[in-house]
Amino acid sequence: MAGWAFLWGTVSDLIFPIIRRTYRFNNILISNYPFVMKHFTLIVFICGILLHCSPQNQSSIVNPSGESVYERFLPPNGYTRFTVEENSFAQYLRNLDLKPFENRVRYYDNSIKNKPDVYISVIDMDIGNRDLQQCADAVMRLRGEYLYQQKKYDQIHFNHLSDGKPRYFTDYAGGDYSYNRFRKFMDQIFAYANTSSLHDEMISVPIVDMQPGDVFIRKGSPYGHAVIVVDMAESESGGKMYLLAQSYMPAQEIQVLVNRNDRSISPWYELKDAKIFTPEWTFEASDLKRFVE
Repeated sequence: MAGWAFLWGTVSDLIFPIIRRTYRFNNILISNYPFVMKHFTLIVFICGILLHCSPQNQSSIVNPSGESVYERFLPPNGYTRFTVEENSFAQYLRNLDLKPFENRVRYYDNSIKNKPDVYISVIDMDIGNRDLQQCADAVMRLRGEYLYQQKKYDQIHFNHLSDGKPRYFTDYAGGDYSYNRFRKFMDQIFAYANTSSLHDEMISVPIVDMQPGDVFIRKGSPYGHAVIVVDMAESESGGKMYLLAQSYMPAQEIQVLVNRNDRSISPWYELKDAKIFTPEWTFEASDLKRFVE
């Protein structure tokens, strides 16, 4: 019922201004047309059905009860998810757990990010109670968590900003590969690495070759930004779409971004060789990078 009330409001908002405009500019009274007056509600109801059944209606894309990226965000009509390898970074990202749909992003101090038109869901992952896990840090966190889950401890390394050299988890662990030790290592990385250092250790890839796990990243002064591709879908005709996630400043929970520029497919983005307008940053297609395997 609430959905139909929304449709009624939406369609009415579209139709009533037209009626008022018709009256104002053409001096025509709607009351002179009894058929329209008599069947106006039916007309609006039919319009509502047409809107509701539109192939790009967002209700066919977002499943609020879904508990992971894979379950909550369905590909738009005509698209199917990329086939990914078992135990790959891409598989890890699309299976990230999400908090309940109504949850809002929280900052490291537990206050709420009151910008609902930035994100649609929150990744269920702790961020600690210090202002550390910001944008590039979230990307490194996801990469590190995946490698830790796969017990690829020797591959967990990130460059420090000061000298551009990698710091290895195996060196830091000293034989202690517990999750607590891993989290302390990541916090140290967050303190000594940033968008600039991560940018320089990744390799550039053409946007047409985008894969889940790739990162739009831009250095800046005084700061830049980074968002990560957490899933992708493609059509038989070769079209591609992707989902993006980010953290930001101050440190905050990782969030799946909305697509303000095309609400009909949000939160999916259509892959184009053009600027990428995310809610809090604009990237160039050339900003796409990838972790070195």
